[in-house]
Amino acid sequence: MFWYDPTFIILVPALLLSLWASITVQSRFAQYSQVRSRIGMTGVELARFILDSAGLYNVSIERIQGSLTDHYDPREKVVRLSQATYSSDSIAALGVVAHEIGHAIQDAKGYVPLVIRNAIAPVAQFSSNLAWVFFIIGIVTGAFDLAKFGIILFSIAVFFTIATLPVEFNASRRALQILEKNLMMPVDELKGVKAVLSAAAMTYVAAMLMAVLQLIRMILIARRD
Repeated sequence: MFWYDPTFIILVPALLLSLWASITVQSRFAQYSQVRSRIGMTGVELARFILDSAGLYNVSIERIQGSLTDHYDPREKVVRLSQATYSSDSIAALGVVAHEIGHAIQDAKGYVPLVIRNAIAPVAQFSSNLAWVFFIIGIVTGAFDLAKFGIILFSIAVFFTIATLPVEFNASRRALQILEKNLMMPVDELKGVKAVLSAAAMTYVAAMLMAVLQLIRMILIARRD
């Protein structure tokens, strides 16, 4: 079958980067989860403090299950913090929380890359789910217009992963600035936060690289067949 053909080799760099990024973010989060911050706040306390300081009183905070499942929901205006960060006062937890608050601030200020990403998110999810269906049917049946349509759909998903990068990097920069300037976090703690957020950012880079290489692979297969 075509998915076992030699073009699979082009995905290896992305697979290796994804593995490295996953291991690194988990290990760094575990490492700095053991180090308590001297600013004296838990994750939820930090989140509420920064939100109120930014005038975002309408943004609520919820606790959710899991570890590193933290996220900001722009539709419901809520920051959801995982069990690993909500009540923790560790350097790792506060860094992750500040990052998510960074997204809330982006949303409030109409940060253009976030607006673009949010606008294409529903389409990207839909197209990603259907792209391979059309592509495989097109290749197997020889209906190459269907295969091309699958490639177009997957291109939308690829664009979404590219659009995600500036959003995530900017949220991390905002987090570091807030912790340094607003809360006077010590330099040694900021280094720990940066280590955690840098590792997390690499997971998005890996996802983008995987999507781009998958698109290239689809094009190569379509041209060959």
